[in-house]
Amino acid sequence: MTSLATTSTTEIKPIRPSALSAKLALALVLAALADFLLYGQRLGLSLVIMAIAIACASLLANHATLDHRRAAIGGAIVALGLVPAAEELNTLSFPILVAALVVALLLATNPETTGLADRTRALRNFVLINPFRVFPDALQIFNMSALTRSIALWFLPAALSTVFIALFAAANPLIEQWVFLLNPKCILDYVSFPRVLFWTMMLALVWPFIHVRWRRRTIATTTVVDGPVHPPLPSQVSAQFLGPSTILRSLILFNLLFAAQSILDGIYLWGHVALPANMTYAAYAHRGAYPLIATALLAAAFVLVAMRPGGSAEKSKVIRLLVYLWVGQNVLLVASSILRLDLYVDRYMLTYWRIAAFIWMGLVALGLILIVARIALDHTNRWLVGANLIALAIVLYTVSLVNFDAFISDYNLAHSSEMSGKGMMIDTDYLLTLGPQALPALDKVIAHRKGDDCLARRRDRLVEAQRLNMVWRAWSFRSWRLQRRLDAGAKSQPGNQPAG
Repeated sequence: MTSLATTSTTEIKPIRPSALSAKLALALVLAALADFLLYGQRLGLSLVIMAIAIACASLLANHATLDHRRAAIGGAIVALGLVPAAEELNTLSFPILVAALVVALLLATNPETTGLADRTRALRNFVLINPFRVFPDALQIFNMSALTRSIALWFLPAALSTVFIALFAAANPLIEQWVFLLNPKCILDYVSFPRVLFWTMMLALVWPFIHVRWRRRTIATTTVVDGPVHPPLPSQVSAQFLGPSTILRSLILFNLLFAAQSILDGIYLWGHVALPANMTYAAYAHRGAYPLIATALLAAAFVLVAMRPGGSAEKSKVIRLLVYLWVGQNVLLVASSILRLDLYVDRYMLTYWRIAAFIWMGLVALGLILIVARIALDHTNRWLVGANLIALAIVLYTVSLVNFDAFISDYNLAHSSEMSGKGMMIDTDYLLTLGPQALPALDKVIAHRKGDDCLARRRDRLVEAQRLNMVWRAWSFRSWRLQRRLDAGAKSQPGNQPAG
């Protein structure tokens, strides 16, 4: 039988265990250096030194396959990226440094990518997929393929479960106590969960620079085959790192872990059962608000990576059911985070950052629901991104119309000990930072605190700012409504000096 076969395949070269061991040792050295330079330290020159070490280690590990001219250009890019971070490490210089490292690596080690689309695709795969390859790559050191495959199937579920347990321990003091009871004290004195997570994260981040693997498209030449065409035999060593088996095991473990956290929240947070001694509801609520949001975001990222449109995992009914259950538990965790933050605000008053946290948590919950909708309706990730952008635009537009200065000042005043008999005293310093919109609340505080001349003088500055806001060039409906409110208050209390 004669057949013409023209196929497009993804070329990923096998790994030699000896070379892999040396690269893994080099990655461990970088992780140890990161522990010395970065862990628990203020970042600055230390991050620049770490970036130089990563670049040198990548050059050492991949020198045999480098094109010297392209490597020189990549070195120049890295040098340019180091300059802003050496000048000052901030929110702009840090991503520039990271981008310089990644672009230089792409230029030096992947000459096949020539167009913008190919380079963008390669960088996307590098950022989203390559950090997770340290675990299956490390397992290939062992010669026993069956054992390696079995470990590989459970390694990702166990590793991510450890991350979730660490986040739950940070969010829930009860889980933290249980975790400490399960481990010998001598080990916990030396190894902490944050340090283990830091080492794991650093290994995942530096491994793509040490063991460079780009997805390359190769077109097989036209061949003439006499006789029947047999499909290629599967490799005995390769394990499906994000295959259906691994995803199924991960979802089973994740649902069990999240169920334990949800049950504890149901008992102590929603059910108001008495907490153990030396633990207050304020501490219980404050610790869990933000770590649980980080947990939900990590869960969303895993679902998006694992449930690729058209993938084998997405077609499995059991996996889809477990994903729905897990996302539902994540939505419940976000609701618990909102309740925790509400309890904390009830105790320590409202601020701009806490309002932003409420809005952010709501967007996270909506994003999780949209992920379920994308899977259930068989939509693409482009639809998911578009739906999230529309939701974000609606929220931002709505927020732009809300007078948060007045809302915060009125809320804090109504929930203060001076007005409601419980809670904290009103923070007048914070009210003054809110601007003229806090004047009605300040007037009530001054009326309650008779003889507070200092506060009255500071109030006059806001009155002057409000007067300037009423000039026609600075006029706005919000300032006009405030002026009407102040004038009405002055008329109802003739003894008070009119505002503005």
